[in-house]
Amino acid sequence: MERDDKMIAAFEQAQRIGASIGLKFGEEFSGGGSDGNFTAGAGYTTLDGLGPEGKGMHALHEHVVISTLPRRAALIAALLRDWKMPDEA
Repeated sequence: MERDDKMIAAFEQAQRIGASIGLKFGEEFSGGGSDGNFTAGAGYTTLDGLGPEGKGMHALHEHVVISTLPRRAALIAALLRDWKMPDEA
């Protein structure tokens, strides 16, 4: 995904909402594929990597840290509730 002004604004909004529920996260680049590449490629502002924490991606020992599910679900709910597109803010 290409980093542009709308994506930066959306990420900063997600950081603010996350901070309001005690969730701190940063921006990170990683290789590989994501369904988000399709939406970003179609011109939609896209954030990726907001799901639960885990380890062992794509390996036999891949797992989700169950205790992260409630806070991550709260983040997604708050994003949906409070979302404003960067040009609407």
